[in-house]
Amino acid sequence: MAEKDLFEVEIICPDHPFYEGQASMIEFNTSEGQVGIYKNHVPETLILRSGIVTITTPGEKLQAALHSGFAEVLKEKVTIMAQAAEWPREIDLERARKAESRARERLGSSRENVDVLRAEMALNRALTRIGLMKK
Repeated sequence: MAEKDLFEVEIICPDHPFYEGQASMIEFNTSEGQVGIYKNHVPETLILRSGIVTITTPGEKLQAALHSGFAEVLKEKVTIMAQAAEWPREIDLERARKAESRARERLGSSRENVDVLRAEMALNRALTRIGLMKK
């Protein structure tokens, strides 16, 4: 891969920088579906959905769980502002499975005081974590 095909990637969480480096491609989920970004992509701002981000670098493919936020895409740089991001080594699979179970239980409940949106977001986060660990 030639240096000329690389662009900067920065992933920032509210309390810390998560990743900074060069990539030949980055893939992530948006409100419009999954996107793949290369250098010289049309500039745009995208709304993130929970999902797996794949960063293709000259030497490897890195994957992490991303949870909500937005991305600014420029020709030479992609900046992602995420509510949270996690490397696979940071995920407790058993805890994620329990969170999935609790969220499904809440969504299946007939109680009126269930915050459906919050339960759906918790389910999406849990499924993203589980999906990343299965890769």
